[in-house]
Amino acid sequence: MAVIGITGGIASGKSTLCRALAAIKPVRIFDSDLCARSLLNTDAAVREAVSRDILPSAYRADGTPDRAAIRAVVFSDSVAKARLEAILHPLVRKQRLVLAIETLAEGRDLLVDIPLLFETDASLGFDCIVTVACSPAIQIQRAMARGLASTQVEQIIGSQWSNSQKIAQSDFVIWNDGSLRMLEAQALELVCRLELRREK
Repeated sequence: MAVIGITGGIASGKSTLCRALAAIKPVRIFDSDLCARSLLNTDAAVREAVSRDILPSAYRADGTPDRAAIRAVVFSDSVAKARLEAILHPLVRKQRLVLAIETLAEGRDLLVDIPLLFETDASLGFDCIVTVACSPAIQIQRAMARGLASTQVEQIIGSQWSNSQKIAQSDFVIWNDGSLRMLEAQALELVCRLELRREK
């Protein structure tokens, strides 16, 4: 059984690939971004640190995080971005490791959806790394469909490793410029290749 890192830039299709793989074989999925969002929503210590070190107005009167305001700060200020990562990443990593232990004990693979796998120097924590990539134009189109402005998407893309950097350090690559059916076909091929790799 293995811990498999699924990485790639914003709106490249990481979550969609994870779902496609889970439809083929019994795996568990850890979504790093979802974990970080949950910590921002519910962890009192995170709220205190973000308000103190990132943005005093990071939380609204009702206690919910103002994600747009936080995003605007961290993608325009590298120091603020590093501070936010220092707050969230150790907590996300801890939850991931706990789930990995549980999942491997069950005899299943764990898929870890982790956009900043290489950027946070986390590659040693995975048995296999898969990069999901697509053209920047497709990334921008998909991310804008989620409600982000094109300038924000370009800032995020610019803050992440390029496709070529990720691909050079990955075990497998999924190119996701096409249809969902094409992605699902690649997911099936990936499962086959992972099984062959396991048998060696």
